[in-house]
Amino acid sequence: MGIFIRILVLVLIAVVPSTLVQAKDLSNRLGIGIKNNNSIDLPALAAVYYPSADIGVTGSIGVDTQEDNSKFAANVGIRKILFREDHLNFYYGGQMGLLNYEESGNKESGFDANVVFGAEFFFAGLDSLGFSFEGGVAISSLDETRFRTVGDHPLKAGLIFYF
Repeated sequence: MGIFIRILVLVLIAVVPSTLVQAKDLSNRLGIGIKNNNSIDLPALAAVYYPSADIGVTGSIGVDTQEDNSKFAANVGIRKILFREDHLNFYYGGQMGLLNYEESGNKESGFDANVVFGAEFFFAGLDSLGFSFEGGVAISSLDETRFRTVGDHPLKAGLIFYF
């Protein structure tokens, strides 16, 4: 199912006419939405705030209290917009967070950190809804310390509604 969603998102991005999306100045705007870009699979509520035109601060928190299979993730990060295209805001940034999960009575805690480049795009008529995709590298330490590459589509990197 995951590969199907990735292919669908890439096809949609490729076939959307360029006149339907536009770059946004997000200065002094707060965005609320969803993300799922941790090393553990846990959807999270996310917030993004741009105190200036080029710098954004991000945060997210995800909780699942399932008995004997609980999960928790909390992250903070920063974005720097590199440049604006007519239809996309390209950025780079980083994120750090704390992770915790329990599986069959075995509890593990650790951290997650990533450095990514990405883009956020907006469709005409949905000017306040941002779709992000990101790629980069990450390190996490739960059972063991591991390095990994990251490639997140809009359903993982973020769907954010800006006020």
